[in-house]
Order: sequence, then structure tokens, then C-alpha cells
Amino acid sequence: MALLFKIKFKKALIIFGMCLAFVANAQQQGDTIAVKEIEAKQKNVSFIPLPVISSNPTNGFMYGLAPGATWFMGDPTTTSVSSGLGSVIYTTNKQLILTAKTNIFTENDSWNFLGDWRYFITSQPNYGLGTGPSSNQVVDAGFEYEDNMWSAPIDGAQMLEFNYIRFHETAMKRYKDTRLFLGVGYHLDIHSNIQDNLLDLESETPVLTSHYLYNTAHGFSTTGYTMSGVSLSASYDSRDNTTNPYSGRYAYINFRMNPEWLGSDQGSTMLWAEYRDYINLDKNRPRHMLAFWTYASSVTSGNVPYLDLPALGWDQFGKSGRAYTKGRFMGEDLWYAEMEYRVPLQKIKDTFGAVAFVNATSASNRMNDVHLFDHVDIGAGVGLRIMINKKRKTNLTLDYAWGKYGARGFYLGINETF
Repeated sequence: MALLFKIKFKKALIIFGMCLAFVANAQQQGDTIAVKEIEAKQKNVSFIPLPVISSNPTNGFMYGLAPGATWFMGDPTTTSVSSGLGSVIYTTNKQLILTAKTNIFTENDSWNFLGDWRYFITSQPNYGLGTGPSSNQVVDAGFEYEDNMWSAPIDGAQMLEFNYIRFHETAMKRYKDTRLFLGVGYHLDIHSNIQDNLLDLESETPVLTSHYLYNTAHGFSTTGYTMSGVSLSASYDSRDNTTNPYSGRYAYINFRMNPEWLGSDQGSTMLWAEYRDYINLDKNRPRHMLAFWTYASSVTSGNVPYLDLPALGWDQFGKSGRAYTKGRFMGEDLWYAEMEYRVPLQKIKDTFGAVAFVNATSASNRMNDVHLFDHVDIGAGVGLRIMINKKRKTNLTLDYAWGKYGARGFYLGINETF
């Protein structure tokens, strides 16, 4: 394990050095840093075709293209910046990741549209539901599936391979001249071709996984399922910039209903609540700040399939839980919080900055009587910020994070984590 960490850490350092060299070379050629920026001034659009060369615990090393764009759909003095992020990525874990995520404001912020489209051919290690030492107790110690008949214990990750389609669209109308937005949305999640690699029902001592036990207990298929629903949403957004805020706050609540008549395998409801805040520490350097992010998600009625349960790293932009694999912590209820200290590294200019962050996650496991906040698991890390578009305050982000249970990861991205 130590040797593997040294190899991965050396690779991360090589990639980090390549990024810095790329940045230095691009700086000599003008305002564009690290990437080639194409700006159509008459349309007020900034397009950044960011190459992806990075690593994280879920995907291994990632290679591809992650284009980002920002634009204004009206007068910038009265209209918030719109943003879009995409990705076409292949990983050393043989995963294909296609995404398109948007946050669009129409003229004078009359409407706000949130979009999240994904197509994955992917895999994900699974550790059962909940946080803390008892979260995986059903499979860790084996499971009594009949009187005095026990399954084989599982120690460590349970690998799941699957295809995933997500189509989420939310439209919210601004209420008068306030920063309150109210709206509705449609959400579709389809998991198919699920392969539960450790599941073995034929052996003398069967191997029963968390995915299998949960889905069979709640009447879901173990090879694929669909959740389709509509939602009611409300948000409050006073941030000065949606991709890299220096001030303001953001609150969002979404209540999702997944009826069978709309295509869900079973009827259910879910609640998502989120809050972000930004506190300046130096009035002369607004980039010197503390940033806070927290959200909670819960199954409020009915049952949802295993891979649709609230899970770390499955927020809209997939940025929660630095240090951990996607889905490392999941459950019927999940709470997440993060604090990040952001500081400029230059006395006057804002090209380079740094961050230090810590995050915390708690998840429930109702089948095992593990409640929210019974256990909290922590992650922390540091990062470098390189401003590649000063007008839009667009940052290239490079982070390294550590967590419990040997978790760690290197992250390269565009725009702040939150």
C-alpha cells in the first residue's frame, strides 16, 4: 500500500509540474493562462477547452477534455454570469464519462435554468450504507439469511459496474426584484447493466453484498432500475459571481416526487437542502476569505433504489467529498459540510492563490439502526488556484486531499469547488 501511494503521489507531482509549466508558457503569450481561451466579444462568451489530466480515487487517472464556458445573456450589471461545464473523459479504470452541466441566467436574471446531463459507463467501489465503523456491519460479519445460515463476510470494497443516464432540468422564475427564485423540474435517473462483482449466490457459503441485500429487501431489481420524477424548487442567490464568489450567499431547496406513473420502479419522495456563504477577511483583498458549504439529502417517503440513495460526490457538479471515492458514504439520509480558507499568494495581483479545506460527512443506515450524526467522517486538503480569466474570475484548480481509511486523491478542475 505504501509503495502504491508513493507511485501515485509521484504521478500527481509530475502532473502538477506539467500544469505549472503549461501555465508559465501560456502566460508569456497573453492573458490566457494554462489553456487557450476563445472569446467572442460581440456575444460576451468566454470558452475554455480545458484538457483533463488528473487523478481521483473513483476514476484513477483521467484523460480527456472538459470544456467550460461563461457568458452573459443580458447587461452584466443586471444579469448574473451563466456557466456551462462539459466533459469527455476516459480513465485508467476503463470508464467513459460524458457530462453537460449548466447554470443559466436570462436577461435581468428573470429566469434561472439548472441542467445536469450525464452518460456514464463506469464503476464504483461500495462500502455499504452509513458512516462510522458500524456502517458496513451486515456484510462485514456475514448475514443470517435463514436460521443458522450465514453468508460469507466481506472485508473491504464491493465493486459495482454499471451504466448510468441522468437527465435533470430545473427552471426557476425570479420573484419580483428579489433574489428569490421559484420553479419546477424534471429528473430522470436510469441505472442499467449493473454488475455486482462480489455477489455469489451459488457457492456453499454465499457472498451477499450490500447492493443485493438492500435491493432485495426493498423489492428492486439488482441489475437495473429507473427513477423518474418532478420537483418543486426554491433558491436564494446573492453571490457576486456564481463560479468564484467573493461575497453573498446561496440557498437552495428541492423536493422531488417520483411516482410510478411517471416511470419510477416504486413511488418515493426526496428532499435536498443546500446553503453556501462567503466571509471576507480583508476588505482590500476580497479573495482572502472563508467559504462555507453544507447540504443535506433525505428519502422522505417510500423507497429508492440503492444507487439512487443520497451519496457523497453525487451533487450536481460532483465536487463534494474531496479525498473520497464517489459514493464512499451513502444512506437514506446524508449530511455534508465543508469549510475552505482562500488566500491570494501575491501582494497586488490575483493570478495565484491557495486554499486549505476540511469536509465532514454523516450518513444513516436505517436497516442497521445507524442514525444521522451517529458518526462523522472527515477529509482535508490543500490546493493551488490560477486565475485564467481575470474578467470572469475563472480559476484553474489543483487540489490534493486526504481522508480516513487511507483515502486520498489529486484533483484538477475549472471553477471553484463551491
